Amino acid sequence: MSTSEIYKAEIAKYLNASPHQIFLFWKGRIGLYAILKSMGIQQGDEVILPAFTCVVVPNAIIYLGAKPVYVDIDENTLNTRLDLIKEKISHATKCIIIQNTFGLSSEVEEIVSYAKEKRIQTIEDCTHGFGGTYNGKPNGSYCDAAFYSTQWNKPYSTGIGGFALIHNEKLLKGMMEVENELSPPSKKQKWMLGSLIKIKKYMLHDSTYWPMLRIYRRLSKSGRVVGSSTGLEITSAKMPNDYLTASSSIQERVGTKALKQIQSLVESRRINGFTYNQYLKKENKFHYIEKDVSNHSFLKYPIFVKNREEFMLKAEKSKIRLGDWFVSPIHPVLENFEKWHLNLDDYPVAYRLSQSILNLHTEEEHPNKLVAFLENNIDDLIDVV
Repeated sequence: MSTSEIYKAEIAKYLNASPHQIFLFWKGRIGLYAILKSMGIQQGDEVILPAFTCVVVPNAIIYLGAKPVYVDIDENTLNTRLDLIKEKISHATKCIIIQNTFGLSSEVEEIVSYAKEKRIQTIEDCTHGFGGTYNGKPNGSYCDAAFYSTQWNKPYSTGIGGFALIHNEKLLKGMMEVENELSPPSKKQKWMLGSLIKIKKYMLHDSTYWPMLRIYRRLSKSGRVVGSSTGLEITSAKMPNDYLTASSSIQERVGTKALKQIQSLVESRRINGFTYNQYLKKENKFHYIEKDVSNHSFLKYPIFVKNREEFMLKAEKSKIRLGDWFVSPIHPVLENFEKWHLNLDDYPVAYRLSQSILNLHTEEEHPNKLVAFLENNIDDLIDVV
């Protein structure tokens, strides 16, 4: 068997699927683009998505000539709600993207049921949710299709990478057609990726986290190393020339090996997530309510702070790792939102939360160290929003 066949079989095992339903890509966003194209999304169509996402999601929609239509989020789950989605439905709505933010899935069955009534296609954004479940089924089980990311800090990592899962067999032909359009990654791309994977494995720890993060982001933005997003993806809604790139054997081998540990990693994250949730609930800070935590895989744990820059400096000084996902409704874009059809005033909850959010890492070996840091700086956190 080839590396891709072995990898697909391992992925399918965890998703209760068949390998023929799995499609591999250089990055997960290409999987979303392929799904949308297979659905026939084109000029004049509208695709609904949360106004609390990564810019690569609306990019994939815009690349096909369609329009992203954003929906504000619920401040308890950080996900969209069915009642908010209903307000945005129009005759041009062709698809709804349902995101499991930080690993939490909510109202998925209700949204999918409504979409079927309206004959609207659905996609599950599982870039945070692989390994987690919703009402007893793996995340990604409910929609016509789902896409996943295996970038740095995702449920498991292949450096960069991702895949799609197809449930609606009518989409399979279109997915195979897109697959045939993909170019193989260059030797330089594969060499850089392999080097970065080794650097992360052997050199990244609490003492080096902050300086290495700054260096990596600067180099990836300029295109000098393989990065999560290129400079063009966050400054323009124009498709980069090398966007349609296939998966590599490096990613497939690393992914196959990483999947052997996914269950223990997910369980460890859930335990740490519950630890943070309990503590923050006690302190009257943002926390997840009881009915939601059973469907949460806790990829990251969000906190909301009064001064983000000051808090990050304190964390760096204390050698505490923090994430800064979703510092914008279309992370990491901070200006010229009109390029992505976004008016900030229309999404007050998403905008307000994006201005103060940081994320706790949940793959910590010593979560009590992080809780102690929070305890020492608890007045810097915003009370329940």
